[in-house]
Amino acid sequence: MTAKSNSDTLITVYGGSGFLGRHVVRALAKRDYRIRVAVRRPELANFLQPLGRVGQINAVQANLRHSASVDAAARDASVLVNLVGILAEGGRQRFDRVHSYGTEQVALAASAHGARLVQISAIGADENSPSQYARSKATAERLALAAQPQTVIMRPSILFGPEDDFFNRFATLGRMSPFLPLIGGGATKFQPVFVGDVATAIADAVDGKLRDGTIYELGGPEVRTFKELMQFVLATIERKRLLVPLPFFAAKLKASILQFMPAPLTLTGDQVEQLRHDNVVSQAALAEGRTLQGIGIEPDSFEAIVPSYLWRFRRAGQFRSRAA
Repeated sequence: MTAKSNSDTLITVYGGSGFLGRHVVRALAKRDYRIRVAVRRPELANFLQPLGRVGQINAVQANLRHSASVDAAARDASVLVNLVGILAEGGRQRFDRVHSYGTEQVALAASAHGARLVQISAIGADENSPSQYARSKATAERLALAAQPQTVIMRPSILFGPEDDFFNRFATLGRMSPFLPLIGGGATKFQPVFVGDVATAIADAVDGKLRDGTIYELGGPEVRTFKELMQFVLATIERKRLLVPLPFFAAKLKASILQFMPAPLTLTGDQVEQLRHDNVVSQAALAEGRTLQGIGIEPDSFEAIVPSYLWRFRRAGQFRSRAA
């Protein structure tokens, strides 16, 4: 019996040109879906087209702050995937507008067009959190489920991969600065998850393999403290730097200035608040199988993958000779 083809099924991916987005588009293209990539600047998303066949991937204009464009991008799609998110506010890009209001518009469009929804959130989403980012992510989850109860929600820990904003950011700091700050002493725990594994989980949700109306928490195989991750970065780029503990109150003071600095020096007060809480998969998610392993995906280790793209931060790149 010939396997059913997905070539007649249209998937709209909001925010498909971002770090996670390009991996999701690739995963969906490999499964033969037609993909509509909804982004603010479609002319900057043409690099996605080689990920699929001719005509398989098309970019359209949509802005989650404008409901009409969100609805137009949802027409004729069987599944909507919302990847849009910001890590810090700036200009018109506000947490409440992008995360909460924007997600609600996508969910309403899904409901209006009879489409399923896959919503990307974040571990730590909590409407009672002191972090505005975490509150807006939790509000987005609630609004999505209210508008489209079949929504599958994914909460990943920090994502790693060649274009990530975590390991690359601190490797850049390690090249520039004589020290790396350990906010809150560096005791916060993280569970880095490979962007490709998250993309596979999203593609499985699009396939209908995951439970509707369920929140999944996605983490990698290792839990490490912030300090341990900084030690790993420095060992990988082969640079000796001081690791300086910075209390939360001092970090909040510095953030009042650093929030105006360019990357990788940017630090906001809201990001400091997020670092007060561990960013790991909950015991409830583990017990209920709402994890990568629970859905049959064996997550990749950051220790195996990150060195393959951080070598460029070494003094002589990949050609530095090492003692046997």
